[in-house]
Amino acid sequence: MVQKLFFFIFLTLSSLLTAQVGGKSTYQFLNLGISPRQVALGGKVVTNYDYDPTQALYNPASINPEMDNQLSLNYNNYLGDVSYGTACYAYLWDRRTQVLHAGITYINYGKFDGYDEQGNPTDSFGGGEVAVSFGHARNIAFTRFHIGGNVKFISSKLEQYTSMGVALDVALMYVYEDWDLNIALVGRNLGTQISPYDNTYERLPFELVFGISQTLQNIPIRWHFTLENLQTWNVAFANPNRDEIDLEGNSTSEKINFIDNTLRHMIVGIELFPESGFNIRLGYNFRRGEELRILEQRSFAGISAGFGIRLNKLRLSYAYSKYNSAAATSFFGLNINLQ
Repeated sequence: MVQKLFFFIFLTLSSLLTAQVGGKSTYQFLNLGISPRQVALGGKVVTNYDYDPTQALYNPASINPEMDNQLSLNYNNYLGDVSYGTACYAYLWDRRTQVLHAGITYINYGKFDGYDEQGNPTDSFGGGEVAVSFGHARNIAFTRFHIGGNVKFISSKLEQYTSMGVALDVALMYVYEDWDLNIALVGRNLGTQISPYDNTYERLPFELVFGISQTLQNIPIRWHFTLENLQTWNVAFANPNRDEIDLEGNSTSEKINFIDNTLRHMIVGIELFPESGFNIRLGYNFRRGEELRILEQRSFAGISAGFGIRLNKLRLSYAYSKYNSAAATSFFGLNINLQ
């Protein structure tokens, strides 16, 4: 009965939501990368099923007993003066498989100079947002399927305007240990604003994500393949800076075809030596790479890389993500085994 209710809610809410990508909804910080491991693998990974409690912020079905008493702290020195981070903890509250998960995601937009309508300086102001989540997952009896959910309470303050909201993540995950194969489908940020910034209620950044990953047999490599923004097909757009002008002054806009749209849903990543004390991670985000590509200049947009080091009960992680020749970010993470 629980499983039937879960799928009914998932399918019903998904069908009611219209297509949403960046710029069309509020609380966009909810879809930022949540850890160095995830960012290094391209920005969105939903198929890790192991010790890492941060994974549950994106895929609550990944909550498992191996996360027990694991504390994860992550910080990103983002673009400009913006910074954000996450903190997660999981606890096995009985001797079987009942794991509870809690997490915090925050973003600080820094300080801004204020001006009135005449251009006269006023007081400076700031902005920030935070989401507190609680999650749980269960195995569907006698199967390799796991279902999970997160409830998120969101608070946002931008200058003098404040807003609060609530959201739900729902996920289904298939774990086939014999092949070390994981498959996941996640619906994120199903919810609403409880109180808007002004008088207009805005949509939340709903996203449907599919992922598959596997460790190769006899080769220390785990590959990851992710399809993002499956709630809408047309995520590509024509960039006016790429218009072509012929000798007669006629302008031709950039053409977006089926392959362009398909590729911009894709993210790929690999982990070298995933089970060892030191591993290397590489990723490529096709949509970011195409949208931030600079004509006639090699900018390496969309590429990300990082590494992880295990030192007894500590795991240190770092990720470097390239946006263009003038913008890149560094992400730092610490996972502590409190057992």
